[in-house]
This record gives sequence, structure tokens and C-alpha cells, in this order.
Amino acid sequence: MANNSFDFRSLKKYLNPRATDDLNRFLEKVPQHAGHGVLIAAGIAWGMAAAFGLFTMMQAKNLTELREKLQASEALKPIVPTLTRVAVPKEELKGMIDALKSVYPKMTINENAGKLTLQSKDTATYTEFREALGHVVNGGNGWKVGVESFCVGRECPQNALDAAIKVEKLKIDKPSPQVEPEGEKLEIDKPSS
Repeated sequence: MANNSFDFRSLKKYLNPRATDDLNRFLEKVPQHAGHGVLIAAGIAWGMAAAFGLFTMMQAKNLTELREKLQASEALKPIVPTLTRVAVPKEELKGMIDALKSVYPKMTINENAGKLTLQSKDTATYTEFREALGHVVNGGNGWKVGVESFCVGRECPQNALDAAIKVEKLKIDKPSPQVEPEGEKLEIDKPSS
């Protein structure tokens, strides 16, 4: 649109100081020309719009406060490392088994899938059995030892002394939501079986 085509002088009447008086006179005469029903409907519409605006403003304020609280609580949440159980390398278990067999020759000691079995047919070797269990529990660096089955005495189905022990290590990883650790995740509150 070119500057010559618009007449700026036509805006003078709206910028005149008497323009506000004209608006005031118009608003005073509206009830005479429009009728009371239309004015009541317009008042109700304006009132509802104002109430809706107030409601929206209050909800926006509540959401902003809630978001601030959520961000503050997330900032206070500690970063917890991921604990996983991993199998002990077979070389470490083999070394332990060889050492136990040389010290306790009357016992049968085997390994199968990360589980050590300590067995004896005679209850007279109970002290050796107990000491062998102690060596396994304290045997390796970072080992987590769990007893899966334990039987001592005449009620044992096969051997008078029989224990199955699962040997694992705990691996501590930095927390990262994208990487799934290999092995079984530990529940901190639950005791392991």
C-alpha cells in the first residue's frame, strides 16, 4: 500500500480530545436504544468471561507452583548407582575348589553354574564341613555368597552333610537410564533368597 493512497487526516477525528466525550455520550444512550434484556445478557456474558479469565489465571498459578515443587523434589532426589549380580569367573572358583580339596580331602566339593556344592557322607567331618563353608564365605574378593540349600544329619536324602552355595559378585555401575546392566537387578529393600 503506497503512502499516498491512505488519508491520515481521516484519523484526526478519532484523536480529537472530544472523541472521549463522544464515546461517553454513546455509552450513556445505549440503554435507551438497546433495551434492558440485551444489556443484562451482555453483562452476564462479560461477567462469565471475567470469571473464566480469573479461573484460568488461578489454575495457571497453581500449575506454576506445582511445577516448581516438582523441580525442587527432582533436584533433591539422590543419584543411586545400579547394583547387579554377576557370576564369579570360573578361574576364581576353580582356584577356590582346588584349595578346599587339598585342605579338606574327606569332602566332595564341586562347581556347577556358579554354585558350589560341599558334601560328605559322614557326620564326623562336621568340623571340616563348617570350616570349608567359612572359607567359601570369606574366600574371594567381593564375593556375595548365598546358601541355597543346607542339610546336616540323618534326615538328609543323599549325604549326611550337604550344602549348595551360590557365589556371585556385586557390580556397581553409574546410574544411566539408557543402559540395561547384564545380570539380575538387586532390590535394596528385599533380602536375596
